[in-house]
Amino acid sequence: MKIASVETFDLRCDIEPSFGWSQGWIDQRATTLVKITTEDGLVGWGEGAAASIIDELLAPLIIGGDPMQRASLWERMFHALYNANIFVGLAGSALSAIDIALWDLTGKATGLPAHALLGGKVRDRVAVYATGLYYTEGEFPNRLLDEARCYVEQGFTGMKTKVGGLTVEEDVRRVRALRETIGPDVRLMVDANEAYNATTAIRIGHKLADLDLMWFEEPVNAQDIEAYLQVKDALPMAIAGGENLRTRFEFKDYLARRAYDIAQPDIMHCGGITEMARICSMANAYGIQVNPHVWGSPIMIAATLHLTATLPPCPTARDPQPYAQEPVMEFDRTPSAIRQQVCSEPFDQRDSHIQVPEGPGLGIEVDEYVVRNLSI
Repeated sequence: MKIASVETFDLRCDIEPSFGWSQGWIDQRATTLVKITTEDGLVGWGEGAAASIIDELLAPLIIGGDPMQRASLWERMFHALYNANIFVGLAGSALSAIDIALWDLTGKATGLPAHALLGGKVRDRVAVYATGLYYTEGEFPNRLLDEARCYVEQGFTGMKTKVGGLTVEEDVRRVRALRETIGPDVRLMVDANEAYNATTAIRIGHKLADLDLMWFEEPVNAQDIEAYLQVKDALPMAIAGGENLRTRFEFKDYLARRAYDIAQPDIMHCGGITEMARICSMANAYGIQVNPHVWGSPIMIAATLHLTATLPPCPTARDPQPYAQEPVMEFDRTPSAIRQQVCSEPFDQRDSHIQVPEGPGLGIEVDEYVVRNLSI
């Protein structure tokens, strides 16, 4: 079996209402999908970014190769990115897209789900929390608090909101209102998307300290390990990060120096299933929980579910629980055609869990008609 073609699709869709976070305001969602086809017509799908890097640099390296040799093809692509040190940026996302598609292809060729190819799952379903509660026009307090109540009614046991887009005082008031609305038993997390320096992150963290936050995500610049350590040492809640790091080489020091309490690799950026499995093993060895970052189409959701299903508890326990030893996965709730229409059967949660797919490969059916309609 040989790879015959690699095709990329840059997808865009309008979103309503538009929303914002600390680094901007958007009225569109976007992602890049890759379709790999073998000579005998098997198709694998992946998701990442940087279609031009896929088309011009990586695709020529794998066409004619055996998609079952995932590790070899990963290393071939990584080597092409290594000397110029471009694997740390968008090129890492391009590599991720191809890698995910190769796992999908291998599963379809063998009739096995990706989690079986990884060694088998240790859980049939993965705990999830709701990601939403963004900044929107005229949102506070009614729309924001109504959205939070809706997540509670849907059965979510946790949810995440944004900070860093308003003044410290305004954000504290917003988060405090959310805690009062959802009550003490629903987990609440905040995400600054790198909005603060260490001093300001510590300041707002102290103001939020009485709200029993599960974690404070990306409080400072993703590349500033010293700031992460400073914030982690000063605050009582867990500190999370890692969605913007590529490969185990960028994660290495953050894990070894315990700059994170919770690592959040993103499968469509960190190097795909192959590399994220390595990162998760490193984190587990250091006793650092992995709660994956997920913000894309059903392709990346499926890939993340398969890998997360195989992760051992951290640490091992007789009855491991989500948020304590079991991994918890982000589940985006913002309306988007990319998330809701690309797959013939979109993922949904029940009791704050998503069932792990059992079909071959990623175990999903991609609607190529929708993909082509959303392509720019």
